[in-house]
Amino acid sequence: MLGAVGLCFPVALMLCAAESTDQASGRHKAELGVESVVVTLIEQIEVPAQESGVITRIYPREGQYVKKGDPLAQINDRQAQLALQRAQVELANANKQAGNRIAVHYAEKSKEVADAELRRATDSLERYPKSISETEIDRLRLSAQKAALAVEQATFEFELAQFATQLRQADVDLATDSVERRRVVAPLDGVVVQMNRREGEWVEASKPLFRILRLDRLRAEGFVQAMDAKEDLVGNAVVLSVTLPGGRAEQYPGEIVFVSPEISPVNGQMRVWAEVENPRLELRPGVRGTLRITLAGEGTKP
Repeated sequence: MLGAVGLCFPVALMLCAAESTDQASGRHKAELGVESVVVTLIEQIEVPAQESGVITRIYPREGQYVKKGDPLAQINDRQAQLALQRAQVELANANKQAGNRIAVHYAEKSKEVADAELRRATDSLERYPKSISETEIDRLRLSAQKAALAVEQATFEFELAQFATQLRQADVDLATDSVERRRVVAPLDGVVVQMNRREGEWVEASKPLFRILRLDRLRAEGFVQAMDAKEDLVGNAVVLSVTLPGGRAEQYPGEIVFVSPEISPVNGQMRVWAEVENPRLELRPGVRGTLRITLAGEGTKP
């Protein structure tokens, strides 16, 4: 230990332990310094076409920053749009039929009339025997039964109309999905670094159209000596120090997200990853720097 700060020798891929004094509180804070850290991507993606067709429009340019959900390309969707319009018309027709209870009401009224006629006939027959023939009574009973069955049939057809509405709604959903699948959108925030097709060209389904890199959060990878990593480092705060193109020194805060369970039998080192914030998108993959891991004191595990 030399003064208030431990002496660290900047040897590539070696870890040095240091202790610094918190000026405000006087507490000691242990740190691990990781040399020759490499900045890499956390996430990159090749955005495919979901349907085959002619590209009618390309929205971004190479190097343009896009947000999740932003349009990237439009594939010809004329037939899909027509199919959607037809499905919507059929759904509207099904909704009309599903809301039409006229047949049910008519059947119910017919049953009421048939029941009333049968009731009057049986009452008259009880008061005045032989005033109505058995044949007439049988006919009225048949009419009442027929009216009851007509109510059941009308109700059954009304319920079928409800199911038909659900079927037509499914057709609309499928047609809508077909339209949306011809609209290519950004699956994440990032920078478009590659475009494989241009407007007017044909694209096959599943073929990549764009490559997008996420730059607002990057990974810093390095190695620590296993004998010095005496505690679980995951979640510990870090500061990444780099020299940007042009010679400007910058620092980026973050935290450890991964510590490899494997120890190299050659040098006794373990691989660690930290994720750091890059809100101004100045830090780029491939840059090398140093990482300072806080082990104790305030801010150890944010």
